[in-house]
Amino acid sequence: MKASEPKLLKEHKAGNLLVSISAVIAGILAGCILLLIIGHNPVQAMSDILHGAFDGRRRIGQTIAVAAPLMFVGLSVGFAYKAGLFNIGGSGQMLVGGFVASCWAYYGSDIPRPLYLFLIVASGMLAGAIWGGLSGYLKARFNVHEVVSCIMLNWTALWVLYELIPAFIPDPSINSRSFTVPNELTLRTEVLSQFFPRSYINWGIIYAIIAVIVIKIILDKTTLGFQLKAVGANKYCAEYAGIKVNRNIIVSMVIAGALAGLAGVTYYCGYSNMIYRNAMPDEGFDGIAVALLGNSNPVGIFFSALFFSILKAGKGSLSASSGIPPEIADTIIATIIYFTATSVLFRNLWNRLFHAVYEKRLSALGTTQGGVK
Repeated sequence: MKASEPKLLKEHKAGNLLVSISAVIAGILAGCILLLIIGHNPVQAMSDILHGAFDGRRRIGQTIAVAAPLMFVGLSVGFAYKAGLFNIGGSGQMLVGGFVASCWAYYGSDIPRPLYLFLIVASGMLAGAIWGGLSGYLKARFNVHEVVSCIMLNWTALWVLYELIPAFIPDPSINSRSFTVPNELTLRTEVLSQFFPRSYINWGIIYAIIAVIVIKIILDKTTLGFQLKAVGANKYCAEYAGIKVNRNIIVSMVIAGALAGLAGVTYYCGYSNMIYRNAMPDEGFDGIAVALLGNSNPVGIFFSALFFSILKAGKGSLSASSGIPPEIADTIIATIIYFTATSVLFRNLWNRLFHAVYEKRLSALGTTQGGVK
């Protein structure tokens, strides 16, 4: 047997991109079957979703605006996952980041805009970093599972802000939300607004792209990234190699919290412009699906966030055009998540197919491997 033959077989292993695309296609097909069952045309439904996401510059701008916080939370979840942690606290981290940024909008309206933008971004990241760091500290110091602490801190953030919002950033006309941040004090910019008129697009998408690049560099090109991945792979081996496991756990959750806090800034001071006192942002949980579909890879998360933003931005057209409940789009998203969670099945399926093709080629060449002629 030639030395190149094992290499040929190795080259035909299923990659993460193929597995993710398979999950997406399977989820869409399952959604189409559901639409057929309830008596709707799936082709028309998918066309309506694309129409709602891309019909005109305004809707394209809306789709991009929806993608920005999803990217940040996806990066947050994916970054923590590299260290073997599951950051399910994105919603709470978004809330505290958005609250601090909204306070600057309420009290610092006379600050020069460049300094103001820096302050809301930096303070939002700091607030999210502290909130995420609490989970990291509890994990490192007391071995409290991060899922438990993150869930509890989500609710803590919600009910603490329930009291702080009317005390510090009240809306005089309604008690159930904060004041509305004026457009001139948000991340929205005239340049993007002119190109995507009447949309909520803002600087957040630019920050998100920068974050994707920075996180990619940290994970692939720095000692910190290597240590985090070593801790995630096997913390006992990492500790034996001299890596400070507890410190890296805290650092990973601090950085993850900062990313989610920045998601809160882009959402509450760019997209929504107000904080409802008794509601957690769905993006904090949707970001988990984004990271899962993107395989916790920053580049994969970028495209995954765009895909989910298309579904979220376009689902309104389902009801308006075809009378289909917009929850169907949420069902498709959930189905894709289920298929992504079972990605090992797709990986095994593709690997078997590739292996069968390889053995067939070997047989055609008259070579043998493992007793197969």
